[in-house]
Amino acid sequence: MYLYNEFDQTLIDKRVEQFRDQTQRFLRGDLTQEQFRPLRLMNGLYIQTHAPMLRVNIPYGLLSSKQLRMLAHIAHKYDKDYGHFTTRQNIQFNWPALESVPDILADLARVQMHAIQSSGNCIRNITCDPLAGVCADEVEDPRPYCEIIRQWSTLHPEFSYLPRKFKIAVSGSPKDRAAVQVHDIGLHMRKNSQGDIGFEVLVGGGLGRTPVIGQTIAEFIAEADILAYLEAILRTYNRLGRRDNKYKSRIKILVRATGLEKFKEQVETEWASIRYGDLVLKQDDIQRVKDRFVSLNYERCDDSQPTQPTSDSGLFRRWFKQNTKDHKQHGYRIVFLSLKAPGCPPGDVTGKQMNLIADLAEQYSFGQIRTTHDQNLAFTDVKSVDLYALWQQLDKAKLATVNIGTITDMICCPGLDFCSLANASSIDIADGITQRFKDDAVDIGDVSLKMSGCMNGCGHHSIGEIGILGVDKKGEQWYQLTLGGSDSGQSKLGDRLGKAIAKDAVIDAIDDIIQVYKTNRAGRESFSGTLNRIGLAPFKEKVYAAD
Repeated sequence: MYLYNEFDQTLIDKRVEQFRDQTQRFLRGDLTQEQFRPLRLMNGLYIQTHAPMLRVNIPYGLLSSKQLRMLAHIAHKYDKDYGHFTTRQNIQFNWPALESVPDILADLARVQMHAIQSSGNCIRNITCDPLAGVCADEVEDPRPYCEIIRQWSTLHPEFSYLPRKFKIAVSGSPKDRAAVQVHDIGLHMRKNSQGDIGFEVLVGGGLGRTPVIGQTIAEFIAEADILAYLEAILRTYNRLGRRDNKYKSRIKILVRATGLEKFKEQVETEWASIRYGDLVLKQDDIQRVKDRFVSLNYERCDDSQPTQPTSDSGLFRRWFKQNTKDHKQHGYRIVFLSLKAPGCPPGDVTGKQMNLIADLAEQYSFGQIRTTHDQNLAFTDVKSVDLYALWQQLDKAKLATVNIGTITDMICCPGLDFCSLANASSIDIADGITQRFKDDAVDIGDVSLKMSGCMNGCGHHSIGEIGILGVDKKGEQWYQLTLGGSDSGQSKLGDRLGKAIAKDAVIDAIDDIIQVYKTNRAGRESFSGTLNRIGLAPFKEKVYAAD
């Protein structure tokens, strides 16, 4: 993983002291709420329903065991002994006291972490494929390029106060595991006919109250030109994006209003003026960043499976099949740690679990942990012969629920329980769905269910095969269902099933949807395959049969 140099460390240390002074001035009354608001947002601090919420960046979803232990320490000392992993590979703490936040940021800086630009109208944490570097289909490891973009965008003076927040994702594989099509800018790594590395650039994607699938603005931008091209897009957006209405301020609205071709012309004009300047990436620049990543020393080992007692061999085999995946290195596997155990809010992990995960990462996976877009964690470098021993310890800690990719492996925002923007709760609905399907989730097959408590779409409901959106009806919680969304390959927005349903009917409605799927699927046909073949009508008829 990337290791800070002296400049990196100095930058975040100075930023901590700057925010400590700003916080003290606010607490003394020298800064008003309105003056303090942009300062706290640029340091990851929100004001939620019950307490401040601090969002901490995890660049490209990569953590060391030392960093995870620090997060456990923060959860225990400053919060209620847990943290919440998000769909953008970050972690949030829901209960810190405002006066303690500078101390939290100082602790984070000790392990090369920060919360800079994890909120506010700026370029947010750069995300990528959680399997970067270990998947066999990869064109190139995207993480060094994510780091280059992170360094360019952090505290960029021209883009510190954009019309609205701005998100960039990078994928290095033909299979998109970074959801690049629903980001403000999505970068898909390619090789041209000469074998040169470059990027397909998508622009104008995003979720929220106006979900949009991004469009390709450039088929191939060479790696040397990518920063200048990103700068040109951001300059165009910063100049022309609306600032009079926050609901119409995202770049997706600008691209739609302008038209892709005209927007591209404006970007190309801007790019021409800066293309051959200081932003050109030389091979030495790229190699300098690559050299800051610690390489892993894989051993030569075979793929033989560990022996296990017959008493639990069936449980282990189910876990192996559902929660582990192939690794590009012979004799290793990728292991997903499920944060979706029954009775646990999706994405939540306790301080005790974090410390255990750090220990296990050191023992089995080179001391590294990945965060995923599905609010789980992963050990990406586990020897096949160690899998059974690892599974035993994960199982004891409620981190081995056999459900990765299934309906109980749902994405879920904190909803009305924590978020001041939410219209409806999410966590209790998620638990109800888990309880309903926990015994046959694997047999149902892989089904993506995503749930948001409001139109902001933090739970990515718009691109779930089953999407659940919480809405408010005269002070009561209701839920809108969508079917057929997708977040990989060719991303697609789900179609609305019908009118919103009452809270007490949601779980039964999901059960109805699954029953229609099971009744109509052909063999091992996927949920989307069945839906595309039979259409929405049978699902709608079943869900609304009592009306």
